[in-house]
Parts: sequence; C-alpha cells; structure tokens
Amino acid sequence: MSITAERRTALIQEHAKQPGDTGSPEVQVALLSERISNLTEHLKTHAKDFHSRRGLLMLVGRRRRLLDYLKRTEQGRYEALIARLSLRR
Repeated sequence: MSITAERRTALIQEHAKQPGDTGSPEVQVALLSERISNLTEHLKTHAKDFHSRRGLLMLVGRRRRLLDYLKRTEQGRYEALIARLSLRR
C-alpha cells in the first residue's frame, strides 16, 4: 500500500519546480494521489477494511484542501496540475 522509495523520488523529480523541492503543492498532491490510488486498489480486494477506508478518506480530504489552496492562489498552476494528474474537477 505504501509508495516505494524509487517511485517517491520519481514523483518528486517529475513534479518539483526546482531540484530538492518536496514541499510545493504540486509535489504533495502527486504523492497523495499515488497513495490514494494504491489504497483504492487495496480496498477493491479488501472491502471490509474500514480502518484503511478512513485513512483513504483523510488522504482525499488533505489532497482536496491542497488543491483548493492552489486554485485560490494560482489558478494556472492548479489547472496544469489537474491536467497532468488527470484529476476530475
């Protein structure tokens, strides 16, 4: 369910604005989206895992708050990010 170290560094390098950037909203949303997709796959096979379902809902809420912040502050970056990650909204 967790992200491997190689996948994490690849996501950070792909979405970072500059080398060493791990705190920008783009990087954080990309990492959260990866964790959300992994948890979604887990819950498809383990439908009664309610503890993981709660964790998934918390991750979705955190991603939503980051996306709302990005939309409120810089609309262009928001639109580019949701297009790159193919998120609805």
